[in-house]
Amino acid sequence: MASLLILAASAGAVAILIVVRLWVVLRFFHVASRESLRLLIVAGSGGHTTEILRLVGSLSSAYSPRHYIIADSDEISAKKIESSERARTQKDSAPEHTLHRIPRSREVRQSWLSSVFTTLHSMWFSFPLVCQLKPDLVLCNGPGTCVPICVSALLLGILGIKKVIIVYVESICRVETLSLSGKILFHLSDYFIVQWPALKEKYPKSVYLGRIV
Repeated sequence: MASLLILAASAGAVAILIVVRLWVVLRFFHVASRESLRLLIVAGSGGHTTEILRLVGSLSSAYSPRHYIIADSDEISAKKIESSERARTQKDSAPEHTLHRIPRSREVRQSWLSSVFTTLHSMWFSFPLVCQLKPDLVLCNGPGTCVPICVSALLLGILGIKKVIIVYVESICRVETLSLSGKILFHLSDYFIVQWPALKEKYPKSVYLGRIV
């Protein structure tokens, strides 16, 4: 009986230390001031890619290098990204960008149960990639491809490797309700931006900037 009490007490102490460690890392681990920011952009597909590229196009060259992440089967987004970066080359003297692919975490109309396993599979590839890139900022607007990337970025801060700022911009087509990715990342992102006042009213902690894409 005594040994069980000691074991329980030890487990409780370890749990407390872990909680304290997480709190310290998240509270005091800040991004160092730099002349440029290493930007990681998650491009969804279709309209999501178009929206995120419009947003990236409005950013200065200080957001460099730019790393794009797309689903491994998304060839259309790959072409849009390369086209956008070619147009940017005419403005910037030395543009830097790379394109990375990860398994898609969820297909359209995929069941919730099976999407858990595909998301974990995507996470298996996402975390090593994010560790390698070590971005300063993650910019995304859904869909599901961004979830394992943002979770990986969050883990970098929790583990004390690097604090990564996560910015989620909800799609302009979301007027009154959040997307599934939005509902998840509302609780994980540092800045959650909506483009309609109705969403700001429902989610007061979000940031309303009007239509930005």
